Amino acid sequence: MVRIALGIEYDGSGFAGWQSQTHGNTVQDVLEKAMAAIGGQAVRVVCAGRTDAGVHATAQVVHFDTAAQRPASAWVRGVNAHLPPQVAVCWAREVGPEFHARFSAVARAYRYLLLNRPVRPALLNGRVGWFHHPLDIDAMRSAAACLIGEHDFSAFRAAECQAKSPVKHLYRADISTQNDCVVFDFRANAFLHHMIRNLVGSLVYIGKGKHPPAWMGELLAGRDRTRAAPTFAAAGLYFAGVEYDPVWQLPAGSPGFGHTILPPGTLSRAS
Repeated sequence: MVRIALGIEYDGSGFAGWQSQTHGNTVQDVLEKAMAAIGGQAVRVVCAGRTDAGVHATAQVVHFDTAAQRPASAWVRGVNAHLPPQVAVCWAREVGPEFHARFSAVARAYRYLLLNRPVRPALLNGRVGWFHHPLDIDAMRSAAACLIGEHDFSAFRAAECQAKSPVKHLYRADISTQNDCVVFDFRANAFLHHMIRNLVGSLVYIGKGKHPPAWMGELLAGRDRTRAAPTFAAAGLYFAGVEYDPVWQLPAGSPGFGHTILPPGTLSRAS
């Protein structure tokens, strides 16, 4: 029996999220079916971070155990031949039995893409969030700055969240622009259910002038989900990477923190 780690990317638009469900329309379901075709036996994968319906991933990491002896290329090109075009395995590596895609992670990153223009997206439908009124980027950056550090993020936690503690350490909360696109980058030791979409919703409230930047600090201190903005759309959210100890020797770039997902026609560098 060996343990294999895979790097996965997917367009979550047509899926009911990551986690396996009885109807089979999840990323986990199609991935495990494709892997069983290559391994000749049922396979169960464990991911670094589950994503909701409509949420994408540029650098998801999973692990699985198998008795099948296959070259790494079989777990990449072979599995990809059995996957729908919206899902792709990018790399495969054998790891030790102590490795765990979720519990070995020391940090995770998410990126949210928000199209900020009067007209809704067509070509980017399902791949970006959208807000029609101009946003005050400086006010949003000022608000985001207070999120850095270890905090109780109960104000941005979904009611169905199963995390044992609402306290997380946020290392990064950057906001940049690329033409009409506002790019939110977050990095933390872990995230709560809907945390990023709830943070983006409240930052948009601040950006449109509904509240001053100081409101973000008040939300954190109040720990009351009902006072924060509604959960923002799933379409613009990307699971952008996982960070592990170098001892695991996963492929360079697998942490994904510098991985860029940009809509067509945008600038190549954020401002």
